[in-house]
Amino acid sequence: MNPGWEHDDAGEDGAESMVRPYTITRGRTAPARDDLTLITVLTTVEDPRDERGAPVRPGRLQPEHRRILDRCRQPAAVAEVAADLDLAVSVTKILLADLVGQGLLAARAPITVAWAAGGVDPSLLAAVRDGLRRL
Repeated sequence: MNPGWEHDDAGEDGAESMVRPYTITRGRTAPARDDLTLITVLTTVEDPRDERGAPVRPGRLQPEHRRILDRCRQPAAVAEVAADLDLAVSVTKILLADLVGQGLLAARAPITVAWAAGGVDPSLLAAVRDGLRRL
């Protein structure tokens, strides 16, 4: 028997913090997609359809999945979603990948969003890059 074992509360706190993310991700430690970066922009799909055009019926969603869908009604970056959920980025990426895989969430690289809005000029970006290199 370990003397003082009953008074070692730090071990219990550490164990609890490890159990919750493990439970949320159902034991997974990596997302199904590896293209989600901290600045990937996510948006909830309003009328999700599968490849045949049939409406997508989401499976059972965890509370965190529902919070993500609510948060992403307005475009948000992965880092923002993780901060809003108060979860580690790695855990958040796993949950986001679930929703993208079900067709409930759209993920776009930030340059794609800016390009679609007409705000990206490739020659300007090249000029900035070249200027930074000269520094």
